[in-house]
Order: sequence, then structure tokens, then C-alpha cells
Amino acid sequence: MEECDKRLEGYLKKLPNVPAVPLAAENQQPAPKKTKKTKKVRDNQPRIANLEEELTRICGVNLCSIDGISVITAQTIVAEIGTDMKAFATEKNFTSWLGLTPGKDFSGGSVVSKGKRKVKNRVAAALRMAATTLLKSGSYLGARYRHLRRQLPSKKAAVKAMARHLGELVYRLFTHGQAWVDRGAAYYEKRRKEIDLARLTSLAGAKGFRLIPFAQAS
Repeated sequence: MEECDKRLEGYLKKLPNVPAVPLAAENQQPAPKKTKKTKKVRDNQPRIANLEEELTRICGVNLCSIDGISVITAQTIVAEIGTDMKAFATEKNFTSWLGLTPGKDFSGGSVVSKGKRKVKNRVAAALRMAATTLLKSGSYLGARYRHLRRQLPSKKAAVKAMARHLGELVYRLFTHGQAWVDRGAAYYEKRRKEIDLARLTSLAGAKGFRLIPFAQAS
């Protein structure tokens, strides 16, 4: 294993540098302060010094900045697809290739059935595993995953949906320079309530009603 790690380290060093992607304008605001935790090294993680920094040099972005994406997950992504996303026109094309989108059968231009897609993809498997690690996370993505578990019919569906979102974030990092800035679970819950309120207000208005806060109603 040590010999394998040394050879892998040699291959990584041969890969060219990619200029660091600047932080996107919408992410210039400071992220919430987080307690720095020592990352546990997984048993199957290559013993390569500064592997995260090396992957960042190769990609131009730090995939591990996305909560749930570990060093070994980032390495799997780079090993399987490289750093060039030109083969995928959109993030939907990318997540479809991963097999993380619903399967649909068409006939005459219309959807005739929906079913499960049987796609074996190492990146998709890694993203599914990454999604499961978010269950107790206090991050924005952790709150999103917990919401999906409440809303979707099964835990398996929630894992797939969260893995698809992680895939979309990876695509954006590579193609649009949108460095991920986590704003915390509280920010997600606040945005969720705003979206729910807007939806209910719209539904009430369509029926000729108006929502009134309890304080005003009394």
C-alpha cells in the first residue's frame, strides 16, 4: 500500500497547475465562524502529505470546502472525470450522467413511464456516501439534507436527492468559479421559512384571501 501511495503521489505531482478560481461575487460576504475540527483520516485514504492542497492545485478549487466532500471523495471525482467539465453542457447533463436523476421513458415526445435508473458510477456512489455524512451536520447542507429526509418518501430518495445537489455544487465549482461558502443551518431554515411563507401567500391570494399574522388578527 505504501508503494501504491508513493506512485500515486508521483502521478499527482506530474499534473499541471490550474489557476485558483476567485471567490464569486455573491459569496464575498463572510461565512459564519465554525469551530475547527481535526479531520479523521479514513483507513482507505492514501497516506499522501498535503493531499487536499495537492488536489486544490490540480483543480483550481477546493472541493473539500463543500461539507460532506472528504479528501477521498474529491480524489475519486478527479480520478474518474478529471477537472474538465466540457463534456457536460449543463449541471443537469452531469447529474444525469451520474445516474442521480429520475429515469423517464418517452414515446411520441411524451413521458409514458418513470422508473429507477440502473447506472453504476463511482462518483455517484461517493456522492451518496458524502450525503449520508450530513445527517448531524450543523451546516447549510446538513439542514438541507434533514429537510429532504422529512419531505421525501424514503431515506434512499433523500440520499439520492442530496447526492444530486452535491454533484451540482461540484459542477459549479469547476465551471463557474462559484467557491462554496457555507452559511450554516440557521440560514437555511430562515430561507426555508421565507420560501414557505411566499408560497402560502401566493396560494391564499389565488383563492381571494390574505394572510394575517396572529398578532394582528387578535
